Amino acid sequence: MAKKDKDNQETTAPAPGTAGKPGRKGRVKKDKNQNVLVEYAKAIGTALLIALVLRQFLFQAFRIPTGSMLDTLQIGDYLFVNKFLYGAKTPERIRIPLINKTLVEGLPVLKLPAIREPRQGDIIVFEYPKDRNLDYIKRCVAVAGDTVAVRDGITYVNGEIYESNFADRDGDHSCVPAWSGEPNCPPPHTKHDQAAFLGNPRNQSWPWQGMQDPYVVPEGHIFMMGDNRYNSADSRYWGPLDVDLIKGKAVFIYFSWDGERHLPRVNRMGDLIR
Repeated sequence: MAKKDKDNQETTAPAPGTAGKPGRKGRVKKDKNQNVLVEYAKAIGTALLIALVLRQFLFQAFRIPTGSMLDTLQIGDYLFVNKFLYGAKTPERIRIPLINKTLVEGLPVLKLPAIREPRQGDIIVFEYPKDRNLDYIKRCVAVAGDTVAVRDGITYVNGEIYESNFADRDGDHSCVPAWSGEPNCPPPHTKHDQAAFLGNPRNQSWPWQGMQDPYVVPEGHIFMMGDNRYNSADSRYWGPLDVDLIKGKAVFIYFSWDGERHLPRVNRMGDLIR
């Protein structure tokens, strides 16, 4: 009996150097778990890469934080911007959007062919020329070679009034909105705020004293203005926009949040921007 017990002990004892190691079943389970994690990591990485490519070359989402484009765009509108219309390009710098900091700049840029150039009436998202970490949105009112002037608060492009019917590039833009009361011009149109007009003399006339008059938009630039003209920091203040700073054309509103009522504006969701 003693010999049998000894034999049993010898046949069941772990081999030298393997004490404490997991058996085959443990290794198989661990390998399966590792494979699952690797597959998840690949799937997430692929999804992120696709999202970055779509964001850089096709469509990008933006939110409207201010009222410079009232009444066309409301504070709290979320919109998609078409980035390939004017020719999408690879980033020339790497930045952290949440803190508006640039990490690397001066990267080589590859630009894709444009479908068409920016034109009068387009609502465009672009990098603010004074701080390229900020994104602005305004309407293009004039392109290279056009003349721009403001007389008594009314904008003139190539000598003609440009205050209403922005969505129709070849239409009649000569209707000037009333200061108050019911809208008297077809939308979208300039918002005429009499208090803001009187409060800032620079809203009343442009070009300012000492500037070229009539002002001609230089080559490679476009002239941007907010639809809420008297409450808009635009090309009248920081000059014409270099087309290299353009990000894309605003296309449609996919969500809108009313911050005062704390409710979504369901009626604006899906609206085309014009």
